[in-house]
Amino acid sequence: MIQAQKHSTKSNQPNNYSYKIQNIAMLSQSARVVARRVAPRVPAVAVQARGYHENIVEHYENPRNVGAFDKNDVNVGTGLVGAPACGDVMKLQIQVGDDGKIIDSKFKTFGCGSAIASSSVATEWVKGKSVDEVLSIKNADIAAHLKLPPVKLHCSMLAEDAIKAAVKDWKTKREEVKKAEAA
Repeated sequence: MIQAQKHSTKSNQPNNYSYKIQNIAMLSQSARVVARRVAPRVPAVAVQARGYHENIVEHYENPRNVGAFDKNDVNVGTGLVGAPACGDVMKLQIQVGDDGKIIDSKFKTFGCGSAIASSSVATEWVKGKSVDEVLSIKNADIAAHLKLPPVKLHCSMLAEDAIKAAVKDWKTKREEVKKAEAA
């Protein structure tokens, strides 16, 4: 077993390096060989350096506009989309006023942190805009704002698709109301 008894000068707690080395005894013989070669060269903070951008973390930890409206309300459009590749499902709803501007927006997302963050951003961006204006929100804009890594771009695509589906649902409901009033 490797003896690494380095301790932090600030407290009596061992630093991450010594803690990791002391636990090598719990590894198999082949894993010990690898750990001995790698552990001194890989600081514990290396994983943190590759984390998500603060914009993603902020919207994941403090998502805005989580919830739902009554989907049968004629002033509410609901967009339900999913990504078969990863299993993410996003429901985004818009509440539209008589002037055609979005008053409020809600979402419920079953998925990764990037999907939740994309939903949260989308609900913020659609508020106060007309239903035609929100169709100009593109996944690339959401991805750029959140600084999504390439493997998570599908999350911003879901948000764009959910916005389009919600607008389409609202327009369909409005047409049905107009037909019913005309009859």
